[in-house]
Amino acid sequence: MLPITTQIAPDSLINTKGVPHFGHFDGIVKSLGVANFAYFDTMDRPASAWARRFDYKQFQFVSLVTPRYVIGVALADIAYLGSAFCYIYDIKNNRLTQQNWLKPLRLGYQMTPSPANGNSRIGRKGAGLSFEIVQGGWRLLLDTQHIQADLRLLPAPLSLPMAMCSPTGYNGWTYTQKHNGLTVKGSLTVEQEPQPLNQALAGYDFSAGFMRRDTSWRWASISAQIEGGIMGLNLAAGVNETGANENVFWINGERHLLGAVHFEFDRHASKGAEVWRIYSHDGQVELQFSARNCRSEKRNFILLKSNFRQYIGHFSGTIIDNQGRRHSLNNVLGLTEDHYARW
Repeated sequence: MLPITTQIAPDSLINTKGVPHFGHFDGIVKSLGVANFAYFDTMDRPASAWARRFDYKQFQFVSLVTPRYVIGVALADIAYLGSAFCYIYDIKNNRLTQQNWLKPLRLGYQMTPSPANGNSRIGRKGAGLSFEIVQGGWRLLLDTQHIQADLRLLPAPLSLPMAMCSPTGYNGWTYTQKHNGLTVKGSLTVEQEPQPLNQALAGYDFSAGFMRRDTSWRWASISAQIEGGIMGLNLAAGVNETGANENVFWINGERHLLGAVHFEFDRHASKGAEVWRIYSHDGQVELQFSARNCRSEKRNFILLKSNFRQYIGHFSGTIIDNQGRRHSLNNVLGLTEDHYARW
C-alpha cells in the first residue's frame, strides 16, 4: 500500500502558462481559473470561443442519509442545458419521490465556478434548490413541494476532502472534489414533518472541467456509521484515471486515498436483481452492493444524450485503510451510479 503523493492546493487550478495543476491536493482549490486555460482543439489550434463556452461542464451533488430517509440533490450545467433533481427515498417503505428541473442555455439557474466560494441555484422560492459554498463549507437550501431544508455540512476537525485534477481525453481536464461522512446541522422538514438530524450524515461532490464529449462512469458513495466510527467512501471509474483517481475512504474524518477499483454488474438485470461487485486488485476494497431502488432517467436529444441510473441499496464487504486496518461493512446503506452522457 504505497502512499499516494499529494500537494498543497494552489490558489488557481490553471497556472501562469495556462496549464492545469494535475494530481491530488491537500485542501481546496480557491479558483478553477477557467478563463486562463490554454485550450486547443484536437488539431492543436486555439479553440474557438464557442468551444470554450460549450465544452466546459460542471455538476454538484449532495447526499443526505437519516434513519428514515435518503435524500439526493443534484445540479448540472452542460452549457446547452441546466438540469437538477431532488429525490426523497423512504427507507422503510422503499418508496422514492422526486422533483426535476430542466432549463435552457443558462436561463433560470446559476453555477459557481469556484469550489471554495459561491452560490449555485435553480428554480424559485417554493420550487427550488441552492448550494452555498463559503470558504469550502457547504450549505444546502431546499424549498420544494415535498421538502424544506436549511442544512450545513460539517467535516470532522482537520478532515481533508478528496480534491484532484486529471487530464481528460486529448486536450481537456477534470477537477473533482468530494467529501463524505459529514455531520449535519440545521433544519429538515419532509412532507410537513420535522426530521431529527442527530444521526444524519452527508456528502458532497463538486466536479467541473473540459470533459469528453462522450462520457460514462460508474460510482459508489457511502456516508454511514460503522463499528469503527463514521465512515465515508467514494469510488469511481470512467472519468478520473489518467495519472490519478478519485477513490477515497474516510474513517472519523481521516482520509485514505485508495488505488484503482473495478465495477462488475449487469446493467440489463431485471429490477430488484441488481447486484454489483466493487473491488481492487490490491485487496483494499472488496464490496458487494445489492440495489433496493433506483432513480433513472433517459433523455435523447440526438446531439445530447443522458442515460442515468442512481441506485440506493446496501453494501457488504471489507475495506482496508492505508494503516492496514480492516473495516467491515454489513448491509450499510449507500448509493451507486451508472451514467452515460453525450454532452
